[in-house]
Amino acid sequence: MASKDKPYRVYRGGRAKGPVPTDSRKGREPAPRGGDGRDAYSRPKATRQRRRRRWLRIGLVIILVVALAVAVWGLLGYLAFRSGVKEANERLDSRAYAALAPQDGLILRNPSTILVLGTDEGPNRTGPFRSDAIMIVRTDPDEHRIALLSIPRDLRVDIPGRGPDKINAAYAYGGPTLAIRTVQALTGIPLNHVVVVNFSKFKDVIDTLGGVTIDVPKPILSNKFDCPFATQAECDRWPGWRFRKGVHEMDGRRALIYSRVRINQLDPSENDITRGERQQAVVEAMADEITSFGTFLRMPFIGDELVAPLSTDLSANQFLQLGWVKRRTPASGLLRCRLGGEVADIDGQSFIIGSEDNASIIAMVEGKAAPQRPRPGDSLFGPGCRVGPAR
Repeated sequence: MASKDKPYRVYRGGRAKGPVPTDSRKGREPAPRGGDGRDAYSRPKATRQRRRRRWLRIGLVIILVVALAVAVWGLLGYLAFRSGVKEANERLDSRAYAALAPQDGLILRNPSTILVLGTDEGPNRTGPFRSDAIMIVRTDPDEHRIALLSIPRDLRVDIPGRGPDKINAAYAYGGPTLAIRTVQALTGIPLNHVVVVNFSKFKDVIDTLGGVTIDVPKPILSNKFDCPFATQAECDRWPGWRFRKGVHEMDGRRALIYSRVRINQLDPSENDITRGERQQAVVEAMADEITSFGTFLRMPFIGDELVAPLSTDLSANQFLQLGWVKRRTPASGLLRCRLGGEVADIDGQSFIIGSEDNASIIAMVEGKAAPQRPRPGDSLFGPGCRVGPAR
């Protein structure tokens, strides 16, 4: 056997002929080494790791800077808002605080009831002012539910210390204090807070927000009020305010006009009750804008202006809690209700005499009964509730 065929190569599977394999690396140049003695071929991987760690540190710094900027911006906005709320607290008649029922814990976690009063102050109007809008807002965070209850301003009630009269006269007789006592006596609902809105400045808030989006459910041609023209001749020819059916972007003046429409010449069934529904729609649209991200970005500049038309006992923290409850409430958790009754003429004045069904509507607002729409065949002022966003 030739020497080149020896020795044998041995494998696990047996023996095979052939020369012993030599080291294939023999004769190669040694791998280049860096100045630190490490294999240069391993450096790209180490470089990638160092780059990854560097970018990770840069990303972390950016996140921290952004978080800090958001926190500072939020703090500036809160301080501006708190300043405005403090002034709104000082505008409220101090006697009103005693008429309110104590709030049970945080608004964020417990049901709360708020009386909203819109006063009919404005150009060319003199006092004593009546409440042009009366609404109860009840929040229930655990149920993710917000109920709005509109009370017709012509509803005949017993005003404490005054006797039978229209409910909106309570504000003229005794300001928010008497209005709170009157509404509590009518509904039996303890009122924890009150917000008085000066309509003469109401439109300015909407303009500050950049307008509101409102879905008008049917065409409207209003009666003549607040004529936009300078001369009497032009006002005589003017038919009234028009609103087409559909989604509208409204500025402050337009939204205020919409909330004040009592008569729709295109639909005789429109009345003071349906005006309350329009007021609810405007309030909801404002709440959506106030709790939006765009408003947060501008809060340091407009925070105090948002509450300029208000007189209230609510603190800045409580307003923020309400905003959070609003954001967490789905459209299916919105309940929009109204009290109703029959129209009657008493001593030359037109009143709404409350329906016996109003008690069941109040139970719906409190979550003690399932919501029911106005019954078919009811009068134009029939009471009822509807679930869902404003329409």
